Amino acid sequence: MPSLGHIYMTPQENNRLSALLTTAHKDFGRGLNNYAYFKVHNRQISEELVQDTFLKTWAYFVREGKIDMMKAFLYHVLNNLIVDEYRKHKTSSLDDLLDKGFEPGGEDSEKLFNILDGKAAVVLINHLPKTYQKVIRMRYVQDLSLAEISLLTGQSKNAIAVQMHRGLKRLRELYKPRLKLLDK
Repeated sequence: MPSLGHIYMTPQENNRLSALLTTAHKDFGRGLNNYAYFKVHNRQISEELVQDTFLKTWAYFVREGKIDMMKAFLYHVLNNLIVDEYRKHKTSSLDDLLDKGFEPGGEDSEKLFNILDGKAAVVLINHLPKTYQKVIRMRYVQDLSLAEISLLTGQSKNAIAVQMHRGLKRLRELYKPRLKLLDK
């Protein structure tokens, strides 16, 4: 039986929690990986952070923790791990990286444009009113559903949907002038 310290689970409890975590991994693993990659810009580190997220969630289960919203809990744990990663992250100069054998490679230009386009849109979220910023980030960066956002904010799904619609409309208005500058 898996244990953490002095706490033991019955085989039935172990199987139930294992199935719950496996389902969560199938449902949210890809979104968590994408979110982590967006934050740390390193595929290997992002995958390790997501693995650590599920390990910490398992440890929380073993300590008889209760989780109401699995997706929100996983993103919360992942965010904390990302913050920890930022804190321990050391910057390297390009010369140091080249000395260690790093060679910058040519990346597919369309993929690069999509990444830059997405980052520009995320940066523009900061220019929205606070009420719109929060729901747009929760929906499109953290990939939470209307029900989850409603539960976390205490607002109705309808109010969230209206805020997202209005926020996206304003975001498009902010984005269009920047798009015209790129075309020139």
